[in-house]
Amino acid sequence: MQNDQTPAEAAGALSASDQALISALRDDARRSVTELAHITGLSRTTVRTRLDQLVRSGRIRRFTIETDVDVEGEVRAITMVELQGQMSHQVIRALAKIPGVTTIWSTNGAWDLVVDIRTGSLVAFDTVLREIRGVPGVVNSESSLLLAHAAGMSRR
Repeated sequence: MQNDQTPAEAAGALSASDQALISALRDDARRSVTELAHITGLSRTTVRTRLDQLVRSGRIRRFTIETDVDVEGEVRAITMVELQGQMSHQVIRALAKIPGVTTIWSTNGAWDLVVDIRTGSLVAFDTVLREIRGVPGVVNSESSLLLAHAAGMSRR
């Protein structure tokens, strides 16, 4: 445990400050350190230190943007994947190498994995889907194309 960490933080729990920083970044990942300091009530030095630590520890994996897929022409889909037996590690490694696969989540229920796919066209999406279905250990999949943003996070 580092001297500046509480026991909960040392165990992996996010501090209230870290939660506030992540919340502010979820709303707008382009915010400057100065803006984040103002929003959270922390000093700029503390914000920079906490952000560096969150990135180093893997709690923040990337800073990104969200676009309007209708304008951008991007095809985005969520594909649920059922695995054969205990092959999850091999399948995940194979799926992560497929261009167009952006994120893979393990899950519970009828499906073992949920895969986020982003491509530039339906033809490219079809290619990615065929590659996923061809991975040894994948026994079934079901995809849903994401059409229009319906609700949730505010759109600016």
